[in-house]
Amino acid sequence: MKFASYPFTRVLLASALLSSGACSILPKQAPSDVYRLPTAATSSNAATPAPWSLRVTRPKSSETLDSPRIAVIPQGDVISSYKGARWSDPAPVLLRNRLTDAFYRDGRVQSISTDDSNLQADFELGGELQAFQSEYRGQGIEVVIRLDARLADDRQRIIASRRFEVHQPVADKQVSGVVASFGQASDTLTAQVLQWTVEQGQRHYTAEPKNQ
Repeated sequence: MKFASYPFTRVLLASALLSSGACSILPKQAPSDVYRLPTAATSSNAATPAPWSLRVTRPKSSETLDSPRIAVIPQGDVISSYKGARWSDPAPVLLRNRLTDAFYRDGRVQSISTDDSNLQADFELGGELQAFQSEYRGQGIEVVIRLDARLADDRQRIIASRRFEVHQPVADKQVSGVVASFGQASDTLTAQVLQWTVEQGQRHYTAEPKNQ
């Protein structure tokens, strides 16, 4: 019985050696730098809180933008991404979270939720994210964020829509500099969307008061 086990043992040993050899020749994946979307500190608004609630949803986007990759258009219609760098979340999630945080910081709308929950709200902010990338313009680079925003009531009727577009020049062409410009562009766009949403929500809520 002892002699019969030798061939089987040799087979196991050979298989183990082949497996370890195969693993050693596989290419190692280069580590990626994971970036959060930078934001500037903002102060709360002293205005009276709105009597209505808001649900902020993840904007729809193309497959290219719905990704953690940091998109860049080096020329023409070619869409690429920065090597060895990625966002902490897909771009639509980054923008939704930035908007949600901005409403909390602003304070004029205090009843806030997102599409991660099933909570009902008086209004819903959503839309399509059409651009969230850096673009080469001659010798320079600029970050472009374009959002087709929509505000709907609790019956999913669109009450207002508007396109927001921000172009932010990039001073430092390193990835960290590009990321910083994404943060500045996002701050600008977020402030515009926030103000528009508050104005539209206040007007339509006042025009159609809720039954208590």
